[in-house]
Amino acid sequence: MKMAKLTTAEFIEAIKELSVLELNELVKACEEEFGVSAAAGVVVAAAGPAEAEEEKDEFDVELTEVGPNKVKVIKVVREATGLGLKEAKEVVDGAPKVVKEAASKAEAEELKTKLEAEGAKVTLK
Repeated sequence: MKMAKLTTAEFIEAIKELSVLELNELVKACEEEFGVSAAAGVVVAAAGPAEAEEEKDEFDVELTEVGPNKVKVIKVVREATGLGLKEAKEVVDGAPKVVKEAASKAEAEELKTKLEAEGAKVTLK
């Protein structure tokens, strides 16, 4: 007795009806039958959408332009980073430059607001 051949659409519909456990067993059976490993492809495919859905909770605050109030911008950078005058001046003179890495969303927004109030341009990454 010969089985009827499924169309691609019918095959996909049949796969959609499988439970996660059944799908896992199907993948393992295909790996054994055809001598391939689907692990890397499955991990990448599974990780892609999940990362996009997660809200970012750490930001790098980048000073993109100093603006007209360089001295005041240096002061804000010193307060935010704890750097000395010389080091803070080097950060500001080196713009575009990351002022603070891995800052919380609230901390990054606050620093951005303070820097923009002094005429600087800031990007959160």
